Amino acid sequence: MASKEPDHEHREDDDAPAADDEDTGAQVAPIVRLEEVAVTTGEEEEDAILDLKSKLYRFDKDGNQWKERGAGTVKLLKHKKTGKVRLVMRQSKTLKICANHYVLATMTVQEHAGNDKSCLWHASDFADDELKDELFCIRFASVDNCKSFMETVREVAESQKSTEENKEASAAAGLLEKLSVEEKEAKDKVEEKDVKAKEETETKEDTKKVDDSEKKDGEPEST
Repeated sequence: MASKEPDHEHREDDDAPAADDEDTGAQVAPIVRLEEVAVTTGEEEEDAILDLKSKLYRFDKDGNQWKERGAGTVKLLKHKKTGKVRLVMRQSKTLKICANHYVLATMTVQEHAGNDKSCLWHASDFADDELKDELFCIRFASVDNCKSFMETVREVAESQKSTEENKEASAAAGLLEKLSVEEKEAKDKVEEKDVKAKEETETKEDTKKVDDSEKKDGEPEST
């Protein structure tokens, strides 16, 4: 009858000490050399003025229902040079952009009826690489975060309104200045034209006087 126990036959190889790995000093060059690639997010020229975890929804007009866009971090980013502020949200796992639009002076945000942790707003969004008029709903983990988001968005919209008013005032002032310059130039041209016309008239009169004088000098004296 065969034994089920493993074979414990003595072998000389089992007693031999394991040889230590010897360092030969040889260096093996990698087959493929990978170069460092600079990864950019498009946010390098912007400062975050708000950064909160949330879940975003978009209203589907065709289906007449809310659809989830993703869960992640919503940010309000202010450009260092232009001062413009945009809202950006990426999904936490895939980092896919689910909202990307400017906070304009006309943008209004309001609390979702029946849920004090959520709020709504309209925006022309560019998350899908084309401008779309969207109705968004965002939900936060706490009421405080929702209030902080709403207050910050309202402050930004108000500041953008002031900026636009200043730009409009500057543009109006520039237009008035341009009109004043054009009016002055037109006036100068009219005056210059009047001076030339006057000079031409005086020249003609002087020429006529000279001709009349010459005619008189050439007439024979009456006897």
